[in-house]
Amino acid sequence: MQYSGFLNLNKPKDFTSHDCVGKMRRLLHLKKIGHGGTLDPSATGVLPIAVGKVTRLLQFLPEKKAYIAKICFGIRTNTDDLEGEILERNLSSDLTLEDIKLHLPSFLGEIEQIPPAFSAIKQGGTPLYKLARKGEDVAVPKRIVKIEKIEVLKWFCGDFPELELKITCGSGTYIRAIARDLGNLVKKGATLGSLERVLSCGMEIKESLTFEEIETKIKEDNLTLISPEKMLSHLPIFSLKNEIGKRWCQGQKIMIEDSLNLAFNRVIRVKNEDNLLLGVGEFNLIENEVLLIAKVVLNPY
Repeated sequence: MQYSGFLNLNKPKDFTSHDCVGKMRRLLHLKKIGHGGTLDPSATGVLPIAVGKVTRLLQFLPEKKAYIAKICFGIRTNTDDLEGEILERNLSSDLTLEDIKLHLPSFLGEIEQIPPAFSAIKQGGTPLYKLARKGEDVAVPKRIVKIEKIEVLKWFCGDFPELELKITCGSGTYIRAIARDLGNLVKKGATLGSLERVLSCGMEIKESLTFEEIETKIKEDNLTLISPEKMLSHLPIFSLKNEIGKRWCQGQKIMIEDSLNLAFNRVIRVKNEDNLLLGVGEFNLIENEVLLIAKVVLNPY
């Protein structure tokens, strides 16, 4: 069976995102498989998987993400999570939830964040974690990230208290960095204890599948992939007549005469008059002409 579409994989602990792609290739006997939004090996949860030609659409999926994070206070590590070397331990039984809540608003909105030194960000073509493991000095570039919402879920008292949060944010946000910075603000230190992604690219954890469930569905011949139409439903639609749509799928730039109220340089879904998804495009103004240019063509003709 030739598969094409998306899968909502519930990534297990101790698998890299690359490991997951490799396993899916073996299960589906298909090489063209990719993933959206890398997860650390210790993290679990939603890992969007693209199968077949739709791998080209990963870049256009919704960017919002949500995580359930457990933060451990009184502990600092070199990786900003419990996978790394413990640098400092501070008994923090006097720390209260109210102390922490005072600082949570400072993480909301667009904020400047310094990612962990042990991260996949590249410096001179080399991932920072490889440089950090060698003991080299790593200059981690700051980045602007967007955090939409932080919800307190659970609080655990003790010598090294723990806080469970639900964090809704944009792409590129490091939850490990939030744990580290929150620990610094309360002057106790903190590190990320566990992380589960519950939302990514429009996929939710409650609808995710484990490797075991996917393998069973393959054996029973009832594995259904998520359609590109559903995954791109957040994008506005522009319709073309069938003959014009065929030309667009063949690589032609289509001149748009009625260009009022069009959003330029914004990605859109392109359909034909039979409501068939042709691909993804955008409007560009070139030499005073408004052209519909293809970014990804699914080419159903």
